[in-house]
Amino acid sequence: MRPLAVVAFGGNALLGPDDDGTVAEQRLRAEAAAYWLAEFARRDHDMVIVHGNGPQVGQVLIQMEEAATKIPPSTLDVAVAATEGSVGFLLETALRNRFALAGIAREVVTLLSLVVVDREDAGFANPSKPVGPFFPRSRAEMLEREHGWPMIEDSGRGWRRVVASPRPLEVLGVPALRDLLAHGHVVIAGGGGGIPVLRDSGVVCGVEAVIDKDRTAALLARELRADLLIILTGVPQVVKNFGKKSARPLPRLSVREARRLLAEGQFPPGSMGPKIEAAADFVEATQKPAVITDIEHLPEALDRRNGTWLVA
Repeated sequence: MRPLAVVAFGGNALLGPDDDGTVAEQRLRAEAAAYWLAEFARRDHDMVIVHGNGPQVGQVLIQMEEAATKIPPSTLDVAVAATEGSVGFLLETALRNRFALAGIAREVVTLLSLVVVDREDAGFANPSKPVGPFFPRSRAEMLEREHGWPMIEDSGRGWRRVVASPRPLEVLGVPALRDLLAHGHVVIAGGGGGIPVLRDSGVVCGVEAVIDKDRTAALLARELRADLLIILTGVPQVVKNFGKKSARPLPRLSVREARRLLAEGQFPPGSMGPKIEAAADFVEATQKPAVITDIEHLPEALDRRNGTWLVA
């Protein structure tokens, strides 16, 4: 059996803050990502890819706002599903083309993943995840009245909707995913953290929320008994005292040390914090390693010449 890696990377890898946001731009970025991701196939690994979709969902929400007088706005769970499909399409075509160029005989499959969350999760009582466009205060107040959306002022740039970000409890369809892996296929799953759903007496229904994709990747890696969890971010290594003169890279972290640094506030909740937490959860549950790095240094990280490795 080939070793299995679960790889998570952000939606901003395909749509950066300074991009125009065109499909052509995202396709080029997907092709660049596929070049590095193909390293796993070259090394004869099985692979599950979990992508982010934050910028892409933001685009969809802006489109819905601009067209609100002509087309009824969709719900957030449907927006997550739409971008899981569109980003998956861009990645799948890029990987298929890369494999063809490299002579790699592997199929690529994109799955829409439903992820069960708990209605009693604290995230629903205290929505905190900003999504979508910025609004002037008057428009934000109107949306709050009309739709019941919680709105917050965001860093002096305007008002934004905030939504729940509950923890993922279960990824539906894992047995089918295992079958695909058993046949040697590369799978794109859990995109954007997955489509959040509630389950009651066997009935599944979507819910307006977003799920952290790193947490979903760690959950998938545990359920699939992966040999390695890889979380790709914007830096080659995790850094202690980031932005200070005393900053230093951390090539290796035990779970105990990672949790201690988390508790000290070394890793902010809006950036590195969830990645460290997800990686530590996986390592603690499986005794298998996790690595955090950027996509350009992925081959070096796999050879343990870069990246931050979390170990039991």
